[in-house]
Parts: sequence; structure tokens; C-alpha cells
Amino acid sequence: MRTLSKQVTIINAEGLILGRMASIIAKRLLMGEEIIVVNAEKAVISGKKKSKVMNVKEFLEVGRPKKGPFHYRRPDRILRRTVRGMLPYKQPKGKQAYKRLKVFIEIPEELEGKKMESLPEAHSKKLSCSFFTLGDLAREIGWNPR
Repeated sequence: MRTLSKQVTIINAEGLILGRMASIIAKRLLMGEEIIVVNAEKAVISGKKKSKVMNVKEFLEVGRPKKGPFHYRRPDRILRRTVRGMLPYKQPKGKQAYKRLKVFIEIPEELEGKKMESLPEAHSKKLSCSFFTLGDLAREIGWNPR
């Protein structure tokens, strides 16, 4: 029996634009890469914080509280869901790709000291407008970090 060595990429989301990062990650997942994203709460969203938070809060009010739909408030889950939206997750290849994604808040102990990659094409230095972090958005909509 042959064993395949998996190519695992660790991406540091600190200072990366959420949508651009998610689209790059989705493409790489579809190509068969296994990706771990750390520092999910430090990913950035472009635009004015007040208007974005109002839009998200308005969206969260849709539905029945006990029956769903349920919307995530943790930054790692929000990032995972954003990537899922860019995958054909109802097809087998999309499901397999989504299973190869892991997202963490901060850096777990087992990943400390390992080589991490950044995505220069998704860096927030390219933004000319205001931005805020995914952690800020999550706190505004009800995430309570301990």
C-alpha cells in the first residue's frame, strides 16, 4: 500500500482581506491542497465598520430563533463559511475540498514555530479605504472571547 504525503499549508490571516483570501484558499483547496488558517480574528474587512455591522445584524434577524437558519458569530466559523461560499460544496469535489480546510483563532500550540505563509495579493496594505478586523465584527454581533 502506498502512502501519500499530504501537502499542508499554514496561512497566517493577520492583515489579509477576508474575501480575497477566501477566494485564493478556495482555489487551492480545489486543487487538492490541505490548508490550515491561523489568526482568523485578525483578518480584515474593508469598508466602514458601522455600516457593515448594521448590515450583518439586520441579516442575522432573518429566520426563526429555534428553527434556524443559524448563523455563526465566531471569527473562525465566519471565515470557514466564507470559503465554503466560494466552493461547489454540494458536489463531491467541493465537499472533499471543504474537509481539507481547518481554521483557528490565534495560533495553536502544535503549530507554533512552524513555517507560515502569507498571501501578498490579499494583503490589506493595498486598501485605500478604511477597514476593521473580523474579530471586531464578531464581537459586535455577539461573539464573547474568553
